[in-house]
Amino acid sequence: MISENDPAGVAITFTKALNQHTEHRCRLVTCATRYNFDFEKDLHVPDLTDEGFDELRYTLAGADIFHFHILADENLTLGPLRVQDFVLGKAILHHHHGHPHFRANPGIYRDKYRKLRRKVLVSTPDLLKLLPEARWQPNPVPVNDPRYLPADAPRDGKVRVCQSPTRKEIKDTNLLLSAVSSLRKNHPELEAVIVENKPHAECLRIKQGCDIHFDHMQGYFGVSSLEGLSQGKPVIAGLDDWNIRCIKEFTGSDSLPWVIARNREELEDRLTELVVDAELRDRIGRSSRLFMESCWTERKVISLLLEIYRTL
Repeated sequence: MISENDPAGVAITFTKALNQHTEHRCRLVTCATRYNFDFEKDLHVPDLTDEGFDELRYTLAGADIFHFHILADENLTLGPLRVQDFVLGKAILHHHHGHPHFRANPGIYRDKYRKLRRKVLVSTPDLLKLLPEARWQPNPVPVNDPRYLPADAPRDGKVRVCQSPTRKEIKDTNLLLSAVSSLRKNHPELEAVIVENKPHAECLRIKQGCDIHFDHMQGYFGVSSLEGLSQGKPVIAGLDDWNIRCIKEFTGSDSLPWVIARNREELEDRLTELVVDAELRDRIGRSSRLFMESCWTERKVISLLLEIYRTL
């Protein structure tokens, strides 16, 4: 796997899941860091010594598949190494994660992959509308990692709703804060916790200590949703009918645990219901965790990826 930076930490999660659950061997090559989330790294170019570049050269030469994430392709330079020098004889796969340039210019990428006759994955179902030839590849979640396990929020009378947006301007953060401010007039126990610029491990710890998770209301869902569901929390998101249908097809479940809110009024209504009813929060939280344990396992996610690999 090759990526300029690791999108939401899913590339290293894919890498570890492939190595844990299959007989295959995967390495992740990254060459930049965005934000300050401190995701685990494998072959991270800025950290490599001469010996490390020898290992990278050996890895590139011996790989059967080049799985490119985000906008990376064979034109990428990895320190003194050029990926294009190792492409001959490799199977190639591209994997998009919603980069702004891709969202704004999907036609450029459609034409590119059509000319090169390459297969493409997308990380969320909404991106299929931009790249209909692609296949949706759900992201893996290590549900048994302690950071992803359910944990009780503090019993201090507060009800905390949290969000961990990478880019607040596109994740309805202002709407959430406005809704919470309005509801606090009648429910002063409600608090908003916006997690920003924290290492991912710290982010997960903070979210474990909250009562409700909010993803966004843009129609699709992010890794944040899956983290919250795994932690056994009610997760509010504005899933549209397209995303709901795709999730049901992947999971085989006709009942999804997300709490759906698609506008400000619905968000306030759902928050009010969850704030006043602790039993409802607990019941939805248990359903959330069970859904991830039974319907969104790493093995299930990786089996889809292996299907694609076999066709390259």
